[in-house]
Amino acid sequence: MKGKAGLKWTLDILMTIALLFLMGYQFWGEKAHEWIGAGMLLLFLAHQICNWNWYQKLFQGPYTPMRIAQLVINSLTLAAMLMLLYSGITMSRYVFAFLPGSGGMALARRLHILGSYWGYLLMGLHLGLHWSMILNRLHMPAGKGGKITGFIMGLLVAGYGLYVFIQREFLTYMLLRSEFVFLDYEESRLLFILDHLALLGLCIVLAHYGSRFLKNAGRRSKKEAVD
Repeated sequence: MKGKAGLKWTLDILMTIALLFLMGYQFWGEKAHEWIGAGMLLLFLAHQICNWNWYQKLFQGPYTPMRIAQLVINSLTLAAMLMLLYSGITMSRYVFAFLPGSGGMALARRLHILGSYWGYLLMGLHLGLHWSMILNRLHMPAGKGGKITGFIMGLLVAGYGLYVFIQREFLTYMLLRSEFVFLDYEESRLLFILDHLALLGLCIVLAHYGSRFLKNAGRRSKKEAVD
């Protein structure tokens, strides 16, 4: 994968990996958490620069069902990232400790929880919208057998991801029913990573097949309009 498209894809993957590490606060400690967060800030800024054309074209052309879905997911992802950046800087005790304190720690803590849990799943949805392109770039099998195998594997991953979503009480934190996140310091790192990759898989599957449905719906609407 070359050129600007390759850079965008690389930034998406790096941001997702950074978010995965940031979700595992208990494994790395506060200082490492902050430095990874600072790296996330740089990746986020680079991502916005690379996608500046997207902002310029927001009010150009028709809005198909697929384009509306992209706008909603991208806007929510942007909002979650901004929550994380603001709250992370506000609560910083190492990387941004030189900045003058402005209070608002309680609000920052709430925004950090919301940004973390919403942002992680939204990044998965964001990747899922571009999953067909990623598979093509990786030269994955495109025949009938490959599609069936991919579909079955996707269902299995999504099924486990749904179990993880429920078992790890993601909805509790996404709705801010609790302002304190339970951290299991004795948990296996491998299990943590596998669980959170499955969560990404769930979001990727939902967005990938959802986008295919929306694209087909847009084509049908366009055809009916022509007829």
